[in-house]
Amino acid sequence: MKEKVSVPFMLLGILFNVCLIAANLLETKVIQIGSLTVTAGLLVFPISYIINDCIAEVWGFKKARLIIWSGFAMNFFVVTLGLIAVAIPAAPFWEGEEHFDFVFGMAPRIVAASLMAFLVGSFLNAYVMSKMKIASQGRNFSARAILSTVVGETADSLIFFPVAFGGIIAWKELFIMMGIQIVLKSMYEVIILPVTIRVVKAIKQIDGSDVYDTDISYNVLKIKDI
Repeated sequence: MKEKVSVPFMLLGILFNVCLIAANLLETKVIQIGSLTVTAGLLVFPISYIINDCIAEVWGFKKARLIIWSGFAMNFFVVTLGLIAVAIPAAPFWEGEEHFDFVFGMAPRIVAASLMAFLVGSFLNAYVMSKMKIASQGRNFSARAILSTVVGETADSLIFFPVAFGGIIAWKELFIMMGIQIVLKSMYEVIILPVTIRVVKAIKQIDGSDVYDTDISYNVLKIKDI
């Protein structure tokens, strides 16, 4: 029997991929929120962790693993296309070269840091969500969603900033940036939690799925095991 996926799962998977790609592009703009300076990627990146929570909660770790790897692949694909486009000489009459290169000409170090941090953070988020659901017998979704996001976002920031900017930005400043990102992204999860709860409840009713990850492998490389 062939494995099938539901429409809600497919739509969340598409949104997950779009959020990740959009976050990478928005990272090129620095914005001001009050007295804090952050990248515009903060507007959309936390949504990927919320979707991760929804998928792990409703369909389990195996489906979350599939979506995480698809997100990685699509991110890599878009970044590669961007770098190829940057390398191809522009038409002599085109005046947007500098701006295009600024957005799509990501340094290999930034690309490696972003992809590595995404994988580790996302898998930790799904793992914590899965394990806590079993331990709590499906109760306390709010606590599980917040804690799994804090773990994932912390791992993401602890990997991305040192790999991307270590030796370029002073370590004191890096630690401040990491702390701000972790706090703001976690607050994002808390603020939008009422919406997340309603979405998860609605999907469970529509899809009829509420998976508990008993007797599964948490090996992140078992992509075919869905």
